[in-house]
Amino acid sequence: MDPQDAVDLGRQAMLTGLLIGAPVLLVGMAVGLGVGLLQALTQIQDQTISFVFKIVAMLVTLAVTLPWLLQTMMDYSEELITSIPATILGG
Repeated sequence: MDPQDAVDLGRQAMLTGLLIGAPVLLVGMAVGLGVGLLQALTQIQDQTISFVFKIVAMLVTLAVTLPWLLQTMMDYSEELITSIPATILGG
């Protein structure tokens, strides 16, 4: 295995990790921004309000996107495992 193969494996792993984590993180960020704006407008400064809404929104997003997340992880794992012989043999 040459260094370029190792770089490609690392790049693909990081890209897959970003794709898997992105939906939940983006929803958490959007809900946090919305709740923060609402708290600023109403001058309610309770930190637990933001936490509860973010957790609920992130859990709902995880439940909705779970089939896609699992399929993405399975596709990556299958590609990685099937490419082991070619990587070891150098071709």
